Amino acid sequence: MKNRYLVIFSTCPDEDSAETVARALVSENLAACVNRVPGVRSTYRWQGELKEDAEILLVIKTSSDRLVTLTTRIEQLHPYEVPEIIALEIENGSERYLDWLGQTLGRDITTRAPASTQEPR
Repeated sequence: MKNRYLVIFSTCPDEDSAETVARALVSENLAACVNRVPGVRSTYRWQGELKEDAEILLVIKTSSDRLVTLTTRIEQLHPYEVPEIIALEIENGSERYLDWLGQTLGRDITTRAPASTQEPR
């Protein structure tokens, strides 16, 4: 299977756990970037009961070759018994951003010219 870029969604119950997961994934080179989005309200069913909680959404950018290790790492660090881990393949995006993503993860998945040295925004 060809290595591809992915966006992973995961939610955390609070800023402390979100920061712990985000920092671990980036520092261990399992993700190039993790956005922490506060203010998410989740409605879900857990153990037969309807629940509603405030959560922090993690938007994780990585590559498919890191998915298994990244999933295991989230499960190790996460306070939830069953953490949300949903992976979506990136079909298209800014060439410069995707180049940066590949360089940051230590591999060039695309065949494009090297990205600018500017930080992504």
